[in-house]
Amino acid sequence: MGGAAAYTFTAELWRWKGDSAWHFVTLPFDVADEIEEVMHGRTNGFGSVKVSVTVGSTTWATSLFPDTKAESYLLPVKAQVRSREGLAAGSAVTVHLTLV
Repeated sequence: MGGAAAYTFTAELWRWKGDSAWHFVTLPFDVADEIEEVMHGRTNGFGSVKVSVTVGSTTWATSLFPDTKAESYLLPVKAQVRSREGLAAGSAVTVHLTLV
């Protein structure tokens, strides 16, 4: 992979159904498809992909996780980021994502 592949998109933050407080952003299909092509055969456990993410003024390292039901990747957004950036379920989130 030459330079690190980077993507910017806006998507809705949503909360996982159930008792957990996990919040995610589902990647747009075009971004997910391109990441799948770029990372083919180079994913980590469970098909996860290591990324660096910036939302607002907050940058952190995490992994994308494949979601066969959504036919995309899920980006977890931790409580610290949601709090710092004033985000809640239903918020439109502009994500700057770079493959690591």
